[in-house]
Amino acid sequence: MAASKHAPGTFNWFECGSRDAAKSKAFYMQLFGWESMDVPMPGGGGNYTLLKSGGEDIAGLYELAGPMFEGVPSNWATYVAVVDVDETAKRAVALGATTVMEPMDIPNVGRIGFFKDPTGAAIGIGHFDQHPGTSEKGPFGWSELATRDTERAKIFYTELFNWGAKPDPKNQYTEFQVGGRSIAGMMAMTPQHGAAPAHWMPYVMVDDADQIARRVSELGGQIFVPPMTIENVGRFTVFADPAGAVLAAIKLTHHA
Repeated sequence: MAASKHAPGTFNWFECGSRDAAKSKAFYMQLFGWESMDVPMPGGGGNYTLLKSGGEDIAGLYELAGPMFEGVPSNWATYVAVVDVDETAKRAVALGATTVMEPMDIPNVGRIGFFKDPTGAAIGIGHFDQHPGTSEKGPFGWSELATRDTERAKIFYTELFNWGAKPDPKNQYTEFQVGGRSIAGMMAMTPQHGAAPAHWMPYVMVDDADQIARRVSELGGQIFVPPMTIENVGRFTVFADPAGAVLAAIKLTHHA
């Protein structure tokens, strides 16, 4: 299998950790029409499910089983491509991050690590030298950081990944950029977020956000943000799958 071609600083993998992996897998396959393939994990640790679209790997899904995941709710995670996982992990800690998972090798994939940024949002890093990572054709096309300290987060990510930061005062939003191309966004958390911790949330590109929202409800998911339009951006919705993992779907304005 070919190595990843994702440029450093871009997102190279998306992953759902679920309290009920079977239920989550069935939900996403029905909601988006994705395919799946189960791969046995080393050491008899159950299966890792590769979610696929058009025959290409787009994301992973696994069961949050065992003591290491005690108290961890179902969630979607995003990974950033880096040249050196160990060096990036060290720099992250020096910049105020907290290690969640020390760098480790994944057979037939590459090397990954996981940490929480200084504002508490968890994010992964990966160097995939044996796996292409998520398909660059999509459908995952955006990731968004919600945090209570946007200034501290901006400093951290621009220093760690060399991201550019483009402010959007009108929408109180910041776009993170790689090579002048926007790849992610950041917003300040509001009282509507309740006690939710700072977090990264991936977006799936869809043809009809309203239709997705209807299907979410039919399939046993929960709508957190009903379909709404952002001028000159698109129409989106935020929801949780039946096991509680939160994801967003968006129909971009400039997409046909």
